[in-house]
Amino acid sequence: MPDSPQIPDRITSVMGFDFGTRRIGIAIGQRLTDSANALEPIKAKDGVPDWDALERIITEWQPDAFVTGLPLNMDGTPSEMSRRAAKFSRRLEGRFHRPSYTQDERLTSYEAKGMVIEESGHQNFGDYSVDGLAACLILESWMSEHPKAGEQ
Repeated sequence: MPDSPQIPDRITSVMGFDFGTRRIGIAIGQRLTDSANALEPIKAKDGVPDWDALERIITEWQPDAFVTGLPLNMDGTPSEMSRRAAKFSRRLEGRFHRPSYTQDERLTSYEAKGMVIEESGHQNFGDYSVDGLAACLILESWMSEHPKAGEQ
């Protein structure tokens, strides 16, 4: 997986993922605007994504690259979930032949839940895509750390 801070400018459309064992949050972002929008999450079974559903989404949106959040421990060491997320990122690159990056995502799900509570006034996340919102936060964080060459 590429981990260089220098991202080619040809990468303009990026798909972000908040990896989970039951659901995988997805967002699509544009480096030109440094903004991301949540898409419908896909189901996963014990961390194995519905690859057919994922392929349909990737075919529809045609991203140039992928970014998967890594839920590292608070001290920065890998967690079991971050190892699984890194494996998912490598598989994305292998299956879809596009660069796949990772991004530290400590506390993004917590932040996303806080945003939903603030917006809705309650903690019923069933009506809100916390997974997609977390994927947006991951993607926006990655884009802000990897601006296009003319924006540095």
